[in-house]
Amino acid sequence: MRMLPEVQQAKELMNEAMDWSTFKWLFEKPRVRATADQANDALDRLSRAVKARWSEETKHVYKNLSKSGAGSVRKQPKEQQSREGFDSQLHLLVRKVLEADEAAQRARREAEEAFDEAEKQMSIPLAREGCRKAIRSWELHEKAIRKAESAAEFGRASA
Repeated sequence: MRMLPEVQQAKELMNEAMDWSTFKWLFEKPRVRATADQANDALDRLSRAVKARWSEETKHVYKNLSKSGAGSVRKQPKEQQSREGFDSQLHLLVRKVLEADEAAQRARREAEEAFDEAEKQMSIPLAREGCRKAIRSWELHEKAIRKAESAAEFGRASA
């Protein structure tokens, strides 16, 4: 996976922002939000581009797992999963992609909620926590994209 400049810049800004004074936070808050949004948009675009390269079978498995939810699929007996007609290795790989996507989405929501609460309370410690959570969400999103890339490579190898 190539490094996205928007994400690198956002990570650098968030690390810098954790040391800012209250006064600096008040003035830089819009820039922090805009930079975070740009990083999220860049990761979303890359994720869509990677998944667009997936084989039709891989897309189909992902779509079916998304509908049923990764948690409910995880609870199905292995025999039932293999009866669905999907290659079990592909099924497992795509489930891991979906779980990684869901973890990244949860982390993004938590970061956004932390920033919202920090703004509401005008709390610098909460804003710093939002920075840490934002960085973590980008790391999880990058991890999910790497898993999606491996699913694309698996699809090409099995074709």
